[in-house]
Amino acid sequence: MRRTILLGALLTVVTLTSGSATASGPDDDVEGRFDRPQQGFAPASTVLRPGDPSEVGLDRRPIDAALQEIVAGTEAAPGREHPMYAGAVSLLAHDGVVVSQEATGHAVRYADGTGTELPPGQQERAGIGTIFDVASITKLFTSIAVLQLVESDDVELNAPVAKYIPEFAAQGKQSITVEQLLTHTSGLQAEVKLWKLPPEERIPFVLGLKPENPPGTTYTYSDPNMITLGVLVERVSGSTLDERVRTEITEPLGLRDTGFNPPASKQHRIAATEFQQDPPRGMVRGEVHDENAWSLGGVAGQAGIFSTVRDLAILGQTLLNGGGYGEQRILEPASVEMMLDNYNENFPGDDHGLGFELNQRWYMGGLSGPRTAGHTGYTGTSLVLDPASRSVAVLLTNRVHPSRLWGSNNPARVALAQGLAESLAVPPKSGRDSWFADARDEATLTTDEFRTVDGVARVSFSAFVDSQNDTGGVDPLTVEATADGGQTWRPLTLTATGKGAAPGPQTSLAGSGHRAWWQVEASFRTENDPAIQLRWRYAPDQQYVGRGVHVDEIRVADESGELLDAERNPERLTPDGWRTTDR
Repeated sequence: MRRTILLGALLTVVTLTSGSATASGPDDDVEGRFDRPQQGFAPASTVLRPGDPSEVGLDRRPIDAALQEIVAGTEAAPGREHPMYAGAVSLLAHDGVVVSQEATGHAVRYADGTGTELPPGQQERAGIGTIFDVASITKLFTSIAVLQLVESDDVELNAPVAKYIPEFAAQGKQSITVEQLLTHTSGLQAEVKLWKLPPEERIPFVLGLKPENPPGTTYTYSDPNMITLGVLVERVSGSTLDERVRTEITEPLGLRDTGFNPPASKQHRIAATEFQQDPPRGMVRGEVHDENAWSLGGVAGQAGIFSTVRDLAILGQTLLNGGGYGEQRILEPASVEMMLDNYNENFPGDDHGLGFELNQRWYMGGLSGPRTAGHTGYTGTSLVLDPASRSVAVLLTNRVHPSRLWGSNNPARVALAQGLAESLAVPPKSGRDSWFADARDEATLTTDEFRTVDGVARVSFSAFVDSQNDTGGVDPLTVEATADGGQTWRPLTLTATGKGAAPGPQTSLAGSGHRAWWQVEASFRTENDPAIQLRWRYAPDQQYVGRGVHVDEIRVADESGELLDAERNPERLTPDGWRTTDR
Protein backbone atom coordinates (compact mmCIF):
# COMPACT_ATOMS: atom_id res chain seq x y z
CA MET A 1 0.00 0.00 0.00
CA ARG A 2 2.88 2.35 0.81
CA ARG A 3 5.89 3.04 -1.36
CA THR A 4 9.60 2.34 -0.92
CA ILE A 5 11.42 3.06 2.31
CA LEU A 6 13.24 6.41 2.52
CA LEU A 7 16.58 6.09 4.34
CA GLY A 8 19.13 8.57 5.60
CA ALA A 9 16.45 11.20 6.03
CA LEU A 10 18.33 13.57 8.28
CA LEU A 11 21.23 13.75 5.87
CA THR A 12 19.21 14.30 2.71
CA VAL A 13 18.80 17.81 1.30
CA VAL A 14 15.66 18.25 -0.77
CA THR A 15 14.66 21.34 -2.72
CA LEU A 16 11.42 22.61 -1.23
CA THR A 17 8.69 22.99 -3.83
CA SER A 18 4.97 23.10 -3.43
CA GLY A 19 3.52 19.62 -3.75
CA SER A 20 -0.20 20.39 -3.47
CA ALA A 21 -2.73 23.15 -3.22
CA THR A 22 -2.57 22.88 0.57
CA ALA A 23 1.18 23.37 0.73
CA SER A 24 3.22 26.52 0.48
CA GLY A 25 6.96 26.86 0.16
CA PRO A 26 9.33 28.77 2.44
CA ASP A 27 9.20 32.52 2.29
CA ASP A 28 12.08 34.78 3.29
CA ASP A 29 9.49 37.09 4.83
CA VAL A 30 8.27 34.45 7.30
CA GLU A 31 11.35 32.30 7.90
CA GLY A 32 12.25 32.39 11.56
CA ARG A 33 9.29 34.68 12.34
CA PHE A 34 6.91 34.08 15.23
CA ASP A 35 4.66 36.96 14.17
CA ARG A 36 4.05 35.67 10.63
CA PRO A 37 2.18 32.38 11.08
CA GLN A 38 2.29 30.18 8.01
CA GLN A 39 -0.82 28.79 6.37
CA GLY A 40 -1.39 25.29 5.06
CA PHE A 41 1.19 22.55 5.13
CA ALA A 42 4.84 22.50 4.20
CA PRO A 43 5.61 20.79 0.89
CA ALA A 44 5.61 17.00 1.15
CA SER A 45 9.13 17.07 -0.28
CA THR A 46 10.41 18.74 2.90
CA VAL A 47 12.93 16.33 4.43
CA LEU A 48 14.82 17.09 7.63
CA ARG A 49 18.46 18.03 7.35
CA PRO A 50 20.96 19.25 9.95
CA GLY A 51 21.78 22.94 10.09
CA ASP A 52 22.49 25.97 12.24
CA PRO A 53 19.71 28.07 13.81
CA SER A 54 20.95 31.14 11.91
CA GLU A 55 20.26 29.39 8.58
CA VAL A 56 16.53 29.65 9.24
CA GLY A 57 16.47 32.98 11.04
CA LEU A 58 16.54 31.67 14.62
CA ASP A 59 18.38 33.13 17.60
CA ARG A 60 20.57 30.45 19.17
CA ARG A 61 20.63 32.03 22.63
CA PRO A 62 17.15 31.00 23.86
CA ILE A 63 17.77 27.48 22.58
CA ASP A 64 21.07 27.26 24.44
CA ALA A 65 19.41 28.56 27.60
CA ALA A 66 16.72 25.87 27.32
CA LEU A 67 19.34 23.18 26.83
CA GLN A 68 21.12 24.34 29.97
CA GLU A 69 17.87 23.88 31.90
CA ILE A 70 17.53 20.37 30.50
CA VAL A 71 21.09 19.51 31.54
CA ALA A 72 20.32 20.82 35.03
CA GLY A 73 17.37 18.44 35.24
CA THR A 74 19.72 15.46 35.54
CA GLU A 75 20.67 16.46 39.09
CA ALA A 76 18.87 17.45 42.25
CA ALA A 77 18.42 21.16 42.89
CA PRO A 78 17.07 23.49 45.58
CA GLY A 79 13.40 22.67 46.01
CA ARG A 80 13.83 19.41 44.11
CA GLU A 81 15.03 16.43 46.13
CA HIS A 82 15.70 14.20 43.13
CA PRO A 83 16.77 14.73 39.52
CA MET A 84 13.88 15.22 37.10
CA TYR A 85 15.27 12.37 35.03
CA ALA A 86 18.39 10.27 34.68
CA GLY A 87 18.87 11.25 31.04
CA ALA A 88 17.35 13.36 28.30
CA VAL A 89 17.68 13.67 24.53
CA SER A 90 16.14 16.59 22.67
CA LEU A 91 15.69 17.72 19.08
CA LEU A 92 14.43 21.00 17.63
CA ALA A 93 13.59 21.54 13.96
CA HIS A 94 12.32 24.57 12.07
CA ASP A 95 11.42 24.84 8.38
CA GLY A 96 12.89 21.41 7.74
CA VAL A 97 16.21 22.15 9.44
CA VAL A 98 17.30 20.31 12.59
CA VAL A 99 18.77 23.20 14.55
CA SER A 100 19.54 21.31 17.76
CA GLN A 101 20.16 17.69 18.80
CA GLU A 102 21.51 17.20 22.31
CA ALA A 103 21.87 14.37 24.82
CA THR A 104 22.59 14.65 28.53
CA GLY A 105 22.67 12.38 31.54
CA HIS A 106 22.29 8.62 31.62
CA ALA A 107 20.26 5.98 29.87
CA VAL A 108 21.02 3.73 32.86
CA ARG A 109 22.04 5.17 36.23
CA TYR A 110 20.35 3.35 39.11
CA ALA A 111 20.37 -0.18 40.52
CA ASP A 112 17.08 -0.16 42.43
CA GLY A 113 13.92 1.81 43.16
CA THR A 114 15.43 3.76 46.05
CA GLY A 115 18.00 5.46 43.86
CA THR A 116 21.13 3.47 44.63
CA GLU A 117 23.54 4.45 41.88
CA LEU A 118 25.30 1.81 39.86
CA PRO A 119 29.11 1.85 39.93
CA PRO A 120 30.38 4.41 37.40
CA GLY A 121 31.61 1.67 35.09
CA GLN A 122 28.11 0.17 34.89
CA GLN A 123 26.27 3.41 34.26
CA GLU A 124 25.48 4.19 30.61
CA ARG A 125 25.37 7.66 29.12
CA ALA A 126 22.46 8.80 26.97
CA GLY A 127 23.23 9.61 23.35
CA ILE A 128 21.44 11.05 20.34
CA GLY A 129 20.57 7.52 19.25
CA THR A 130 19.26 6.34 22.62
CA ILE A 131 15.93 4.56 22.28
CA PHE A 132 13.23 5.52 24.76
CA ASP A 133 9.92 4.01 25.77
CA VAL A 134 7.68 6.87 24.57
CA ALA A 135 4.61 5.66 26.48
CA SER A 136 1.43 7.53 25.45
CA ILE A 137 2.99 9.01 22.32
CA THR A 138 2.03 5.53 21.09
CA LYS A 139 -1.52 6.89 20.89
CA LEU A 140 -0.48 9.00 17.88
CA PHE A 141 0.63 5.92 15.97
CA THR A 142 -2.64 4.18 16.79
CA SER A 143 -4.59 7.24 15.68
CA ILE A 144 -2.72 7.39 12.37
CA ALA A 145 -3.45 3.70 11.83
CA VAL A 146 -7.16 4.37 12.41
CA LEU A 147 -7.21 7.32 10.02
CA GLN A 148 -5.50 5.22 7.35
CA LEU A 149 -8.44 2.82 7.63
CA VAL A 150 -10.80 5.78 7.34
CA GLU A 151 -9.05 6.84 4.14
CA SER A 152 -9.48 3.35 2.67
CA ASP A 153 -13.21 3.45 3.57
CA ASP A 154 -12.82 0.50 5.91
CA VAL A 155 -13.78 2.60 8.95
CA GLU A 156 -16.21 5.50 9.40
CA LEU A 157 -15.45 8.08 12.06
CA ASN A 158 -19.07 8.62 13.03
CA ALA A 159 -19.92 4.92 13.01
CA PRO A 160 -20.46 3.05 16.27
CA VAL A 161 -17.37 1.18 17.41
CA ALA A 162 -19.65 -1.83 17.82
CA LYS A 163 -19.96 -1.98 14.02
CA TYR A 164 -16.38 -3.23 13.97
CA ILE A 165 -16.19 -4.84 17.42
CA PRO A 166 -19.68 -6.21 18.15
CA GLU A 167 -18.97 -7.13 21.78
CA PHE A 168 -18.08 -3.50 22.50
CA ALA A 169 -21.82 -2.73 22.53
CA ALA A 170 -22.09 -4.31 25.99
CA GLN A 171 -22.98 -2.18 29.01
CA GLY A 172 -24.73 0.52 26.97
CA LYS A 173 -21.81 1.39 24.67
CA GLN A 174 -23.64 0.73 21.41
CA SER A 175 -23.70 4.43 20.46
CA ILE A 176 -20.04 5.31 21.20
CA THR A 177 -18.34 6.29 17.95
CA VAL A 178 -14.82 5.92 16.62
CA GLU A 179 -14.45 9.69 16.75
CA GLN A 180 -15.36 9.78 20.43
CA LEU A 181 -12.62 7.28 21.23
CA LEU A 182 -10.10 9.41 19.33
CA THR A 183 -11.14 12.59 21.16
CA HIS A 184 -11.56 10.98 24.61
CA THR A 185 -15.22 11.91 24.82
CA SER A 186 -16.58 8.35 24.94
CA GLY A 187 -17.44 8.44 28.65
CA LEU A 188 -15.14 5.52 29.44
CA GLN A 189 -13.03 5.55 32.57
CA ALA A 190 -9.46 6.80 32.62
CA GLU A 191 -7.59 3.70 33.72
CA VAL A 192 -7.71 -0.07 34.07
CA LYS A 193 -5.36 -2.57 35.73
CA LEU A 194 -5.27 -5.40 33.26
CA TRP A 195 -2.14 -7.02 34.64
CA LYS A 196 -4.14 -8.10 37.68
CA LEU A 197 -6.44 -10.19 35.44
CA PRO A 198 -5.82 -13.54 33.75
CA PRO A 199 -4.43 -13.02 30.23
CA GLU A 200 -7.54 -14.33 28.47
CA GLU A 201 -9.75 -11.84 30.35
CA ARG A 202 -7.83 -8.62 29.66
CA ILE A 203 -9.17 -7.47 26.29
CA PRO A 204 -12.71 -8.76 27.02
CA PHE A 205 -12.60 -6.73 30.25
CA VAL A 206 -11.81 -3.51 28.36
CA LEU A 207 -14.44 -4.15 25.70
CA GLY A 208 -16.99 -4.93 28.40
CA LEU A 209 -16.48 -1.77 30.47
CA LYS A 210 -19.50 0.25 31.50
CA PRO A 211 -19.24 3.99 30.67
CA GLU A 212 -18.92 6.38 33.57
CA ASN A 213 -20.70 9.13 31.62
CA PRO A 214 -22.95 9.33 28.56
CA PRO A 215 -20.89 9.55 25.36
CA GLY A 216 -20.15 13.07 24.19
CA THR A 217 -20.91 14.72 27.53
CA THR A 218 -17.47 14.79 29.17
CA TYR A 219 -13.76 14.71 28.39
CA THR A 220 -11.82 11.99 30.17
CA TYR A 221 -8.33 11.08 28.99
CA SER A 222 -8.77 7.35 28.80
CA ASP A 223 -6.41 4.46 28.13
CA PRO A 224 -9.37 2.12 27.43
CA ASN A 225 -10.30 4.39 24.50
CA MET A 226 -6.98 3.72 22.82
CA ILE A 227 -6.74 0.05 23.79
CA THR A 228 -10.11 -0.38 22.07
CA LEU A 229 -8.88 1.45 18.97
CA GLY A 230 -5.89 -0.89 18.84
CA VAL A 231 -8.30 -3.81 18.79
CA LEU A 232 -10.34 -2.07 16.08
CA VAL A 233 -7.26 -1.70 13.87
CA GLU A 234 -6.54 -5.37 14.23
CA ARG A 235 -10.13 -6.49 13.57
CA VAL A 236 -10.57 -4.33 10.48
CA SER A 237 -7.12 -4.69 8.92
CA GLY A 238 -6.61 -8.36 9.69
CA SER A 239 -3.09 -7.56 10.96
CA THR A 240 -1.76 -7.18 14.46
CA LEU A 241 -1.33 -3.59 15.60
CA ASP A 242 2.45 -3.82 15.67
CA GLU A 243 2.54 -5.25 12.15
CA ARG A 244 0.18 -2.60 10.87
CA VAL A 245 2.23 0.23 12.41
CA ARG A 246 5.40 -1.28 10.97
CA THR A 247 4.17 -1.77 7.40
CA GLU A 248 2.06 1.38 7.10
CA ILE A 249 3.95 3.96 9.18
CA THR A 250 7.46 3.18 10.37
CA GLU A 251 8.86 1.32 7.34
CA PRO A 252 7.56 3.79 4.74
CA LEU A 253 9.05 6.71 6.71
CA GLY A 254 12.32 4.95 7.47
CA LEU A 255 11.76 5.08 11.24
CA ARG A 256 14.38 2.43 11.83
CA ASP A 257 14.32 2.52 15.64
CA THR A 258 10.56 2.85 16.18
CA GLY A 259 8.18 0.05 17.05
CA PHE A 260 6.78 -2.26 19.67
CA ASN A 261 8.91 -4.86 21.49
CA PRO A 262 12.38 -3.78 20.33
CA PRO A 263 14.73 -6.65 19.52
CA ALA A 264 17.41 -7.83 21.94
CA SER A 265 20.04 -6.56 19.51
CA LYS A 266 19.04 -2.99 20.46
CA GLN A 267 18.95 -3.56 24.21
CA HIS A 268 22.24 -1.73 24.74
CA ARG A 269 20.74 1.44 23.21
CA ILE A 270 17.53 1.47 25.25
CA ALA A 271 17.07 3.72 28.28
CA ALA A 272 16.00 2.02 31.47
CA THR A 273 12.73 3.05 33.07
CA GLU A 274 11.39 2.05 36.49
CA PHE A 275 12.26 -0.49 39.14
CA GLN A 276 8.81 -2.05 39.50
CA GLN A 277 7.61 -4.05 42.49
CA ASP A 278 3.90 -4.33 41.58
CA PRO A 279 4.00 -6.20 39.30
CA PRO A 280 7.41 -7.55 40.41
CA ARG A 281 9.47 -6.82 37.29
CA GLY A 282 12.63 -5.33 38.78
CA MET A 283 14.45 -2.69 36.72
CA VAL A 284 12.57 -2.43 33.44
CA ARG A 285 14.67 -2.05 30.33
CA GLY A 286 13.78 -3.02 26.79
CA GLU A 287 10.23 -3.95 27.80
CA VAL A 288 7.37 -1.51 27.86
CA HIS A 289 7.01 0.34 31.15
CA ASP A 290 3.21 0.63 31.02
CA GLU A 291 1.80 -2.29 32.97
CA ASN A 292 -1.29 -2.69 30.81
CA ALA A 293 0.67 -2.77 27.56
CA TRP A 294 3.14 -5.18 29.17
CA SER A 295 0.30 -7.48 30.20
CA LEU A 296 -0.90 -7.45 26.58
CA GLY A 297 2.41 -8.70 25.26
CA GLY A 298 3.95 -5.26 24.78
CA VAL A 299 1.53 -4.21 22.04
CA ALA A 300 -1.43 -1.98 22.82
CA GLY A 301 -3.16 1.08 21.42
CA GLN A 302 -2.22 3.33 24.32
CA ALA A 303 1.44 2.44 24.98
CA GLY A 304 4.29 0.21 23.86
CA ILE A 305 6.15 2.15 21.16
CA PHE A 306 9.89 2.73 21.55
CA SER A 307 11.56 5.45 19.48
CA THR A 308 14.34 8.02 19.12
CA VAL A 309 14.34 11.79 18.69
CA ARG A 310 15.30 11.34 15.03
CA ASP A 311 12.37 9.09 14.27
CA LEU A 312 9.81 11.19 16.13
CA ALA A 313 11.08 14.32 14.40
CA ILE A 314 10.53 12.65 11.03
CA LEU A 315 7.00 11.69 12.07
CA GLY A 316 6.40 15.27 13.19
CA GLN A 317 7.71 16.73 9.94
CA THR A 318 5.56 14.28 8.00
CA LEU A 319 2.47 15.70 9.66
CA LEU A 320 3.63 19.29 9.16
CA ASN A 321 3.97 18.31 5.49
CA GLY A 322 0.33 17.20 5.42
CA GLY A 323 1.08 13.48 5.68
CA GLY A 324 3.93 13.14 3.19
CA TYR A 325 7.67 12.92 3.62
CA GLY A 326 9.89 13.00 0.58
CA GLU A 327 8.49 10.37 -1.77
CA GLN A 328 6.39 8.72 0.92
CA ARG A 329 2.85 9.43 2.08
CA ILE A 330 1.19 7.88 5.11
CA LEU A 331 -1.88 10.17 5.28
CA GLU A 332 -3.73 12.53 3.01
CA PRO A 333 -3.76 16.24 3.95
CA ALA A 334 -7.46 16.09 4.84
CA SER A 335 -6.73 13.43 7.45
CA VAL A 336 -3.94 15.48 8.98
CA GLU A 337 -6.31 18.44 9.11
CA MET A 338 -8.60 16.32 11.26
CA MET A 339 -5.71 15.59 13.61
CA LEU A 340 -5.11 19.34 14.01
CA ASP A 341 -8.70 20.60 14.22
CA ASN A 342 -10.28 20.96 17.65
CA TYR A 343 -13.19 18.56 18.09
CA ASN A 344 -13.62 19.42 21.76
CA GLU A 345 -14.86 23.00 21.69
CA ASN A 346 -17.45 22.04 24.29
CA PHE A 347 -14.67 21.17 26.73
CA PRO A 348 -12.48 24.30 27.09
CA GLY A 349 -8.92 23.52 28.03
CA ASP A 350 -9.16 19.97 26.69
CA ASP A 351 -8.70 20.83 23.01
CA HIS A 352 -8.22 17.68 20.98
CA GLY A 353 -7.98 16.67 17.37
CA LEU A 354 -8.26 13.09 16.15
CA GLY A 355 -5.37 11.71 18.18
CA PHE A 356 -3.45 14.90 19.03
CA GLU A 357 -3.81 17.13 22.03
CA LEU A 358 -4.02 20.78 20.97
CA ASN A 359 -2.98 24.07 22.58
CA GLN A 360 -1.71 22.62 25.86
CA ARG A 361 0.39 25.37 27.38
CA TRP A 362 1.52 23.20 30.30
CA TYR A 363 4.04 21.47 28.06
CA MET A 364 3.94 23.45 24.79
CA GLY A 365 4.91 26.74 26.47
CA GLY A 366 5.30 29.65 24.07
CA LEU A 367 4.61 27.45 21.04
CA SER A 368 0.98 27.09 22.16
CA GLY A 369 -1.73 28.00 19.69
CA PRO A 370 -5.09 26.68 18.50
CA ARG A 371 -3.43 24.26 16.06
CA THR A 372 -0.27 23.49 18.01
CA ALA A 373 -0.42 19.72 18.35
CA GLY A 374 1.37 17.31 20.60
CA HIS A 375 1.37 14.50 23.09
CA THR A 376 3.25 13.50 26.20
CA GLY A 377 4.24 10.13 27.59
CA TYR A 378 4.22 9.04 31.23
CA THR A 379 7.86 7.96 31.07
CA GLY A 380 8.86 11.61 30.53
CA THR A 381 8.47 12.20 26.81
CA SER A 382 6.86 14.90 24.67
CA LEU A 383 6.34 15.75 21.02
CA VAL A 384 5.18 19.24 19.97
CA LEU A 385 4.30 20.30 16.42
CA ASP A 386 3.68 23.97 15.61
CA PRO A 387 2.22 24.29 12.10
CA ALA A 388 2.16 28.09 12.39
CA SER A 389 5.97 28.22 12.52
CA ARG A 390 6.56 24.79 10.96
CA SER A 391 8.53 23.70 13.98
CA VAL A 392 9.04 20.42 15.84
CA ALA A 393 10.20 19.94 19.45
CA VAL A 394 10.99 16.46 20.76
CA LEU A 395 12.03 15.68 24.32
CA LEU A 396 12.69 12.10 25.42
CA THR A 397 13.59 11.38 29.05
CA ASN A 398 13.45 8.43 31.43
CA ARG A 399 11.98 10.42 34.29
CA VAL A 400 10.58 7.23 35.92
CA HIS A 401 14.11 5.82 36.32
CA PRO A 402 14.29 4.62 39.01
CA SER A 403 10.87 5.65 40.39
CA ARG A 404 7.75 7.41 39.14
CA LEU A 405 7.48 8.95 42.60
CA TRP A 406 10.52 11.15 42.00
CA GLY A 407 8.36 13.74 40.29
CA SER A 408 7.45 15.41 37.00
CA ASN A 409 9.64 16.65 34.16
CA ASN A 410 7.12 19.26 33.00
CA PRO A 411 9.57 22.15 33.61
CA ALA A 412 11.94 20.61 31.07
CA ARG A 413 9.13 20.06 28.57
CA VAL A 414 8.13 23.71 28.84
CA ALA A 415 11.73 24.94 28.73
CA LEU A 416 12.45 23.21 25.42
CA ALA A 417 9.28 24.48 23.72
CA GLN A 418 9.82 27.95 25.19
CA GLY A 419 13.39 28.07 23.96
CA LEU A 420 12.26 27.34 20.42
CA ALA A 421 9.43 29.88 20.65
CA GLU A 422 11.75 32.63 21.88
CA SER A 423 14.32 31.82 19.20
CA LEU A 424 11.69 32.81 16.62
CA ALA A 425 11.68 36.52 15.87
CA VAL A 426 9.07 39.18 16.57
CA PRO A 427 10.65 42.15 14.76
CA PRO A 428 9.71 45.64 15.97
CA LYS A 429 6.66 47.30 14.48
CA SER A 430 8.86 50.22 13.49
CA GLY A 431 12.37 51.42 14.14
CA ARG A 432 15.32 49.34 15.26
CA ASP A 433 13.83 47.67 18.33
CA SER A 434 10.84 47.17 20.59
CA TRP A 435 10.47 46.72 24.34
CA PHE A 436 10.16 43.08 25.42
CA ALA A 437 9.11 41.40 28.67
CA ASP A 438 9.40 37.63 28.83
CA ALA A 439 7.00 35.31 30.54
CA ARG A 440 8.92 34.80 33.76
CA ASP A 441 8.63 37.78 36.13
CA GLU A 442 6.59 40.93 36.64
CA ALA A 443 8.02 43.83 34.65
CA THR A 444 7.30 47.56 34.47
CA LEU A 445 8.15 50.17 31.85
CA THR A 446 7.63 53.69 33.23
CA THR A 447 7.63 57.09 31.52
CA ASP A 448 9.15 60.19 32.98
CA GLU A 449 6.81 62.97 34.14
CA PHE A 450 4.82 65.13 31.78
CA ARG A 451 1.95 67.62 32.06
CA THR A 452 -1.10 68.10 29.84
CA VAL A 453 -2.35 71.48 28.67
CA ASP A 454 -6.07 70.81 28.59
CA GLY A 455 -6.33 68.00 31.17
CA VAL A 456 -7.02 65.30 28.57
CA ALA A 457 -4.37 63.18 26.91
CA ARG A 458 -4.22 60.14 24.67
CA VAL A 459 -1.73 57.29 24.62
CA SER A 460 -1.24 54.95 21.70
CA PHE A 461 1.15 52.04 21.19
CA SER A 462 1.57 48.76 19.36
CA ALA A 463 1.50 45.54 21.38
CA PHE A 464 2.39 41.96 20.59
CA VAL A 465 0.85 39.89 23.36
CA ASP A 466 1.37 36.16 23.70
CA SER A 467 0.51 35.35 27.28
CA GLN A 468 -1.51 32.95 29.33
CA ASN A 469 -5.19 33.48 28.65
CA ASP A 470 -6.98 30.20 29.22
CA THR A 471 -8.54 28.05 31.90
CA GLY A 472 -5.25 28.11 33.81
CA GLY A 473 -5.42 31.87 34.37
CA VAL A 474 -4.52 35.19 32.78
CA ASP A 475 -1.19 36.99 32.54
CA PRO A 476 -2.26 40.61 31.96
CA LEU A 477 -0.54 43.56 30.37
CA THR A 478 -1.93 46.77 31.87
CA VAL A 479 -1.24 50.46 31.33
CA GLU A 480 -1.47 52.47 34.50
CA ALA A 481 -1.25 56.16 35.41
CA THR A 482 -0.10 57.97 38.53
CA ALA A 483 -0.51 61.62 39.54
CA ASP A 484 1.18 61.36 42.94
CA GLY A 485 4.69 60.33 42.08
CA GLY A 486 3.94 56.62 41.97
CA GLN A 487 2.22 56.17 45.32
CA THR A 488 -0.98 55.05 43.63
CA TRP A 489 -1.56 53.73 40.14
CA ARG A 490 -4.86 53.39 38.30
CA PRO A 491 -5.36 51.27 35.18
CA LEU A 492 -6.40 52.94 31.95
CA THR A 493 -9.22 51.61 29.82
CA LEU A 494 -7.68 50.27 26.63
CA THR A 495 -9.07 49.58 23.18
CA ALA A 496 -7.09 47.11 21.09
CA THR A 497 -7.61 46.28 17.43
CA GLY A 498 -6.05 43.47 15.44
CA LYS A 499 -6.30 39.72 14.99
CA GLY A 500 -7.10 38.03 18.30
CA ALA A 501 -7.73 41.23 20.28
CA ALA A 502 -10.68 41.20 22.65
CA PRO A 503 -13.44 43.52 21.40
CA GLY A 504 -14.41 46.67 23.22
CA PRO A 505 -12.84 48.55 26.14
CA GLN A 506 -10.76 46.52 28.61
CA THR A 507 -8.48 47.19 31.54
CA SER A 508 -5.81 44.66 30.54
CA LEU A 509 -4.55 42.82 27.47
CA ALA A 510 -4.04 39.07 27.24
CA GLY A 511 -4.17 36.49 24.51
CA SER A 512 -2.28 33.80 22.67
CA GLY A 513 -2.25 31.93 19.41
CA HIS A 514 -3.09 34.89 17.15
CA ARG A 515 0.57 35.92 16.66
CA ALA A 516 -0.25 39.43 15.49
CA TRP A 517 0.54 42.99 16.55
CA TRP A 518 -2.32 45.01 17.99
CA GLN A 519 -2.88 48.74 17.82
CA VAL A 520 -3.87 50.01 21.29
CA GLU A 521 -5.26 53.36 22.37
CA ALA A 522 -6.48 54.94 25.60
CA SER A 523 -7.53 58.38 26.86
CA PHE A 524 -7.08 59.73 30.37
CA ARG A 525 -8.02 62.94 32.20
CA THR A 526 -6.01 64.90 34.73
CA GLU A 527 -7.02 67.50 37.28
CA ASN A 528 -5.15 70.41 38.83
CA ASP A 529 -2.40 70.09 36.21
CA PRO A 530 -0.39 67.43 38.09
CA ALA A 531 2.72 65.73 36.79
CA ILE A 532 1.67 62.44 35.19
CA GLN A 533 3.52 59.20 34.63
CA LEU A 534 2.41 56.11 32.75
CA ARG A 535 3.69 52.56 33.08
CA TRP A 536 3.25 49.32 31.18
CA ARG A 537 3.04 46.45 33.66
CA TYR A 538 3.22 42.78 32.66
CA ALA A 539 2.35 40.42 35.51
CA PRO A 540 2.70 36.71 34.66
CA ASP A 541 1.76 34.28 37.40
CA GLN A 542 4.55 31.87 36.32
CA GLN A 543 2.16 28.91 36.29
CA TYR A 544 2.27 28.65 32.52
CA VAL A 545 4.14 30.67 29.93
CA GLY A 546 3.67 32.29 26.56
CA ARG A 547 6.10 33.82 24.09
CA GLY A 548 6.00 37.09 26.06
CA VAL A 549 4.98 40.70 25.36
CA HIS A 550 6.41 43.41 23.08
CA VAL A 551 5.37 47.07 23.03
CA ASP A 552 6.45 49.59 20.42
CA GLU A 553 5.54 52.99 18.92
CA ILE A 554 4.62 54.48 22.31
CA ARG A 555 3.23 58.00 21.91
CA VAL A 556 1.38 60.38 24.23
CA ALA A 557 -0.33 63.57 23.04
CA ASP A 558 -2.87 66.13 24.13
CA GLU A 559 -4.70 68.85 22.26
CA SER A 560 -1.58 70.98 22.11
CA GLY A 561 0.45 68.24 20.46
CA GLU A 562 3.03 65.60 21.31
CA LEU A 563 3.96 64.98 24.95
CA LEU A 564 6.06 61.84 24.47
CA ASP A 565 7.41 59.96 21.47
CA ALA A 566 9.37 56.95 22.72
CA GLU A 567 10.57 56.12 19.24
CA ARG A 568 12.57 59.34 19.17
CA ASN A 569 13.30 59.56 22.88
CA PRO A 570 13.54 56.06 24.38
CA GLU A 571 15.54 57.48 27.30
CA ARG A 572 12.27 58.86 28.67
CA LEU A 573 11.26 55.28 29.58
CA THR A 574 12.66 53.48 32.63
CA PRO A 575 12.57 49.68 32.31
CA ASP A 576 12.41 47.22 35.18
CA GLY A 577 12.31 43.72 33.69
CA TRP A 578 11.82 45.02 30.15
CA ARG A 579 14.61 45.13 27.58
CA THR A 580 14.99 46.40 24.06
CA THR A 581 15.26 43.85 21.27
CA ASP A 582 15.38 43.88 17.50
CA ARG A 583 13.58 40.51 17.40
